[in-house]
Order: sequence, then C-alpha cells, then structure tokens
Amino acid sequence: MSDHSKKNPWQTLASKEIYENPWIKVEEDQVINPGGGKGIYGKVHFKNIAIGIIPIDEHGNTWLVGQHRYPLDIYSWEIPEGGCPEGEDKLDGAKRELKEETGLSAENWQEVLTMHLSNSVSDEVGFVYLATELTQGATEFEESEDLAIKKLPVVEAIQMVMESKITDSLSVAGLLKVDKLMKEGALKF
Repeated sequence: MSDHSKKNPWQTLASKEIYENPWIKVEEDQVINPGGGKGIYGKVHFKNIAIGIIPIDEHGNTWLVGQHRYPLDIYSWEIPEGGCPEGEDKLDGAKRELKEETGLSAENWQEVLTMHLSNSVSDEVGFVYLATELTQGATEFEESEDLAIKKLPVVEAIQMVMESKITDSLSVAGLLKVDKLMKEGALKF
C-alpha cells in the first residue's frame, strides 16, 4: 500500500471566486484530476470555525438546542454550537456560544474532538468542547436564533443520536466521542 499523504494528485489550473457573503466564499477551480482528466471543483470556504459544546452537570445532564435549520427545512436538536470568527480564540468562542444559547457558564473546559465537517466540498473545521462545573445564567440569543432549550441526561442525548433524532454532524460526532470517553471511564458523573 503506497503512502499518498505527501503528494497532492490534483493540479489546479485556475481559480475564480463565484460568490461571497459574510460567512462563506465559494470558489470554482479548473483542475486536472488524479486520473489526468480536466474538470472543475467547487470549494466552499467558511469564514468561521464551527464550535460545539457539550455541557454536562454533576448529575450527568446535558443541554440540547432546538431550531429550524433553513437549508434543510427541518427542525433540528443539536448541542449548543455556533461560529468562531477568524481571529477569535476558539475556546473564547465556545464560552460565548454556550452563554448565548443556554445561559450556562463553565469552570472546566476540555477539547474532545476536531473534525472536518464536509471535506469533499468545504474547508470547514469544527471543534467540540466538554464543559463542566456549570453555572446557570440568562441566554443571549442572536437575532437569527429562535431556540428551544432542552435539559436531559447525556445518555438520552446519545440515544437520540443512535435513533437518528440528532443528525447534525458536529453533535453526532461530539456526543459519540463523549459516549466513548464515558465507557472508557475517562468521564464520570
């Protein structure tokens, strides 16, 4: 088996910006693909880092956020999450997003996951944090957010993933990682 990790088999001939707004930029590249054929490749550049937070209290409860997701036209239950603008420390972004969406603050933070959310078409990277030693405060929703908040045992949130009741990629990956950490004994409540 050969090691392809060092050599990029794609050749970019030209690149042009197709669309841009405050959150994303879409580019179209003229390429030569790994098989030698000419083609195009579209890339979506995200201007924010995706940040997800799994807050867990001393009783093993977590918080989910429910909202209607415009691109899919469905209601979605997710871990608290949002965008961390370029230049903002990602942990500071996580603290801000948790406070905005749930009103919670946490004393302890642990990064538990890094992932690329859709690496076939975008450069979006996401990070999931575990937040513990929680204090409840007031939410600070953004104008575009009409959120419901649900407190439930983290094992029930994990079961929602297993039943495809939670389908958001950052939430699925983060909750399954927390499940693995709990089964290994690295997390106890």
